Amino acid sequence: MKVYVDVHDKRWKKYKIDFEKIANTAVSGVHKDSEVSIVLVDDAEIHKINREYRNMDKPTNVLSFELGDDVLLGDIYISIDTVMREATDAKITVEEHVAHMVVHGVLHLTGYDHITDDEAAVMEMKEINILKKLGIKNPYQDDDTVCCNVDCCPGGRLISWLKKIKLRENSLWQYALYAVFGGIASFGFAPFNCLFAFVVGVSGAYWLTVRNKNIGGFMRNFIRVAPFGFVYSIAMFWWVLHSIYVVPEIMKQYAIWTVPGLFGLGIAGALIFSWPFVLLGQSKKEGVARPILFATVWSLVLWGREWMFTGFPWNPAANTMLQYPFVANSMSLWGALGLTFVLIALIALFVELFVQKKRKSVIKMFVFFVLLLCAGIGYGRYNMKLADVGADVTTPMIRIVQPAASQLQKATHSRADALEKAEYNLRNVLGMAAGVGNPDIIVMPETTYPYAVMYDDDIAIARILNRPVVMGATTVSREGVHNSMVVSDRFGRIQRIYNKSHLVPFGEYSPLGFMPSPANLKPGRGPIGINIDGFVFAPAICYEVIFSDSLLPDDVENINAIVNITNDNWFGNTPGVYQHLDMVRRYAIESGMPIVRANYSGISAFVASDGAIISSLPVGISGVLDGYVWGTHDTPYRMLGLNGVMIIILLFAIGVVLCNKNND
Repeated sequence: MKVYVDVHDKRWKKYKIDFEKIANTAVSGVHKDSEVSIVLVDDAEIHKINREYRNMDKPTNVLSFELGDDVLLGDIYISIDTVMREATDAKITVEEHVAHMVVHGVLHLTGYDHITDDEAAVMEMKEINILKKLGIKNPYQDDDTVCCNVDCCPGGRLISWLKKIKLRENSLWQYALYAVFGGIASFGFAPFNCLFAFVVGVSGAYWLTVRNKNIGGFMRNFIRVAPFGFVYSIAMFWWVLHSIYVVPEIMKQYAIWTVPGLFGLGIAGALIFSWPFVLLGQSKKEGVARPILFATVWSLVLWGREWMFTGFPWNPAANTMLQYPFVANSMSLWGALGLTFVLIALIALFVELFVQKKRKSVIKMFVFFVLLLCAGIGYGRYNMKLADVGADVTTPMIRIVQPAASQLQKATHSRADALEKAEYNLRNVLGMAAGVGNPDIIVMPETTYPYAVMYDDDIAIARILNRPVVMGATTVSREGVHNSMVVSDRFGRIQRIYNKSHLVPFGEYSPLGFMPSPANLKPGRGPIGINIDGFVFAPAICYEVIFSDSLLPDDVENINAIVNITNDNWFGNTPGVYQHLDMVRRYAIESGMPIVRANYSGISAFVASDGAIISSLPVGISGVLDGYVWGTHDTPYRMLGLNGVMIIILLFAIGVVLCNKNND
C-alpha cells in the first residue's frame, strides 16, 4: 500500500517514523494496491476540521476521512500537540503513540469502528495485535496496574461479568436492569440500612448509562433511565399510601386512588431521580469531569427537593451512612447535601476505574474524595465529642407521652362515637402523663388534644397535671384552621401556639386546588423560639424536621433543643416510620441540636446532637419516656446553610470541568 505523507507542522520533522511500514502492517497486505494520505497537523488545524465536519469544538489526536474507494482509501489527520501530550501522560514515546494513531486511522478507513461496545472490543483487539507485530506494547494497559486482569481488583469479578452481558440499546432487559438497580438502591434506607445495596444499585445504573452513550437525544435517554427513578421512588415511598387503609370511612372514599397513587409516585420518581443519569448519558465529557458532573447533578436534585412543590427532601443518600456514626457526623461539617455529594462521587469514580481506559486522573480524583471523606470523618469524631458536653449538667426532666392508640380508635364519622372516643383517649393520655416520676415538662404528640383550640382557651389537662404541657392540637384563628403545637403553663394558660408552616400536600391541603385531600389547613408563619421556665426550644411538627434550614429562628444561640411532635399512626409499622426517625437524626447532626421527639404511635425518642438515639419507645407500644437533653453546639453546616454548601459544590464542579477541558 502506498502512503503519502503531508507535513503541515515542522515539529513533525524531528521524529523518524516509518508511516508506510506501520500502515502496511495494519492492513496485512489486503490492500496492497490502495493508497492512504497521512496529514501531520497541529491542534489548531485539527480543531478547525473537527468544528467544520464533526460539530466538535475541540482538538483530537486523530481524524479519519473514508472516501469509499477501494484504491483511494482516505485521509488520516494526526495532531502533534495532542499526541505529544497524551504520550507524556501515558509515559510512552511519541513514536509509539503515533504508530497507534496510524493503526487506528487505517482501521477506520478499512471499515472498523468503535460506536458500540462490541465494535470497540473488536477494533481494540485488532490494534493490540498489529502493534504487537511492530514491537509496541498494549496501549490500553497502564504500567501502574497491579495486574492485567480486572478480576484482580475489588469488585472486578462483578464488573467482568457485567461486561459480558450483551444488551441491545432498546431491549427489554436494559429497562428491566434499570428497574432492578432502582429497587436494590432503595434498600440502603431504613429499616434495611444496607449501604452495600445502595452502592450496588447506583453503580449498576451508572454503569448501564456509560456503557453505551450513543443512545440518541434527550427523550430517548430519559426513557432509557426512567425505570430506575420509577422503581426507586415506589420502593422508598409506597408506605405513603398505607394511610388510605387505616380508617374504613377514608378507605371507601380514597381506595380508588391507590393504583394511580403508586403510578404517580413512580412518575414523580422518574422525573426527579432520573436527572443525573439522563445528563450523564447526554454529556460529552470524559475523564474525571463525567463522574463529578453526575454527583453534582445528584446533589442539585436533592437541593431542589427542598423547595419544589413545597419540598420533600426525604431519604438523602447521606442517610445510608447513619449506621456509621463517624461518617454520619460529617454532616455537621457539610450537611446531608455535602455527604451525599461525596458518596455519589465515590460511587461514580469507582465505576469509572473500570470503564475508562486511561484512568490515572480518575484514580487521583478517587483518592482525593477518599481523603475528603476521611477529613469529614475526622470532624465527625470531633462533633461527637461536642455532643457529650453538658451531659453532667442538671437540665429539666422532659416526659414524652406515646399513647399508641390506633387511628381507628381516634377517628370516626359518628358524632356520638367521636365524643366518646375523644374522652377515652384524653383520659388515657392524662393517666399516662400522671404516672410515676416528677417531670418538669410534659410533651404530647401531634393530634393528642381531640378538640379544636381557640387562642383564649383553658387547657385543663395542664392544670390537672400541674405541669407545663406541650401538645399537638387543631387550632382555629381568623386565618383558618391550623395543625398546631399548643404550649400551656402549669395553670392551663396558653403561653404560645406554633402553627405548622410546611403542610403535607394531599394530606393537609389540596395541591393545585383540585387534587384529593381530606383537609384544607392554613400554614403558619415560620420558625420561632418557645421558652418554658428557662428551657428554650424550636418547635417542629411532623415532617417539618426533614427540611435542612427550616426550624431555627434568628436568635438560634438561645435555643436548647428542638421539640418535634408527630403522628405516624397513618403509616403503621411501615418503612416510613423508621425513615422519619432517620430524618430526625440527620437534622440533629446538621444543626448540633438534641431533639425531643414525641410520636403518637412511635417511634418516640430522645435524640442527641450527634444523631445517637439516647432512649426510645418502639412502634405500637404505649408508654412514657423520661429524659434530658444536652450538647447543643454550633456546627459549620449550620453557619454555611444548604445554599452555601450547594454553591461550594457547584464551584468545585466548575473547576474540575475547566481543568479537565484544558487537559483534553
